[in-house]
Amino acid sequence: MNAAWRIIFLAACVAGGDPAFAASATLIASLELGWPQFRGPRRDGISDERGLLATWPAGGPELLWSAKGAGRGFSSTIIGGGRLYVTGDFDAELRVLAYDLSGKLLWSVRHGDAWLNQYQGARTSVTYHHGLLYVQNAHGRIACLDAATGKEVWNVDLMKRFGAENITWGFSECLLVDERAVYATAGGRDAMIVALEPRTGAVVWEIPQLDPAADKLESASYAAPILVQFANRRLLIGCTQRQLYCADADSGILQWTRPRPTTYSVLASSPVLVGESVFMAAPHGSPGQLYRLLAPTGAGQPVGVADAWTTALDSCQGGVVHVDGRLYGSTYPRRGSWQAIDARNGELLYETTEFLKGCVLYADGRLYTLAEDGWMLLLEPTENTFAVRGRFRLAEARDRNAWAHPVIFDGRLYLRYLDTISCYEIRTAHSPRKS
Repeated sequence: MNAAWRIIFLAACVAGGDPAFAASATLIASLELGWPQFRGPRRDGISDERGLLATWPAGGPELLWSAKGAGRGFSSTIIGGGRLYVTGDFDAELRVLAYDLSGKLLWSVRHGDAWLNQYQGARTSVTYHHGLLYVQNAHGRIACLDAATGKEVWNVDLMKRFGAENITWGFSECLLVDERAVYATAGGRDAMIVALEPRTGAVVWEIPQLDPAADKLESASYAAPILVQFANRRLLIGCTQRQLYCADADSGILQWTRPRPTTYSVLASSPVLVGESVFMAAPHGSPGQLYRLLAPTGAGQPVGVADAWTTALDSCQGGVVHVDGRLYGSTYPRRGSWQAIDARNGELLYETTEFLKGCVLYADGRLYTLAEDGWMLLLEPTENTFAVRGRFRLAEARDRNAWAHPVIFDGRLYLRYLDTISCYEIRTAHSPRKS
């Protein structure tokens, strides 16, 4: 072993891994064009679009169309195959709706029962993959639909099939789908996490409960998982109600878990990849924390994890984005504050209480934030402040329930408030349109 290789080897060992397995971490993106799943192609709340308006005129960007009748819901729109899809509750049933990109309704089909308990409205966004739609309702019913017609191809009931129990505010996980499987946190006595074959719904693998004899199951959470490439493995990183977990997406072997207890068992913010680490936040519990991924120490060994820094950022369903070494999101209690966090050490760089907490999306150097009271804001995160570059009132959300995440596709901003979908022109005049 020469001197140079010895240095590399020792550095890798100190870091906790064998150099043969060392690798950087990257998000695995959907192969579909558009905005085919919750939080975008990589499920990170970041759009790669450029040529967007740097500022908005008074009153906001141009409204191109608005479509009422989408049903009551908090789910976000998704765009795949040149169409827009959304879920909505209509009286006692949940429906999946398809629109063209001018806002014309193409079809609407039932997908089980609506959520009629607290915070009534559709929870989960649709996932588009290879001409099919995958969606879960608030009672754990997963369905695969033909995207062209809405015809059901197959369905699996997580509660019946895996012995799951519903959670306080209903199943809310936005399904992750790739070439190999549909991944779901079942939270059942017979399986904690499952992978289903995309075209048939057959079980590919199951991960059992951490403690099958426990009185209290590791039930499903409200968060959407992410798919990460690390150390030559594809990792599914998501949450049960009380744990952050990492599993091998191909084999179904659990790699590690980290407890994330909260007062109301609410884990609703998607994990965020930060370099070779994962950031997780939750309200009413442990502070936001960074977890460092560790390469396997040898063949057949699991991916490891090490606790890193903590921060007060405790985002709930509004999410967090990681951009250029900083994390942006809002804190949860009461009105909340918007914070910029140094991703190297978790230190607070700056914050503002000018706006209510809410959802965040990043595109072309700016943050698109929808506050819970219905204000839509365009914010530029500078070195020391959130500079307001535009704002308008999407809705008078007196109940502070503007919870659907913004979507950007082809120079247009799509927003949903309860039963209404609105589309705005946000590209500059000289920017070409994709479609």
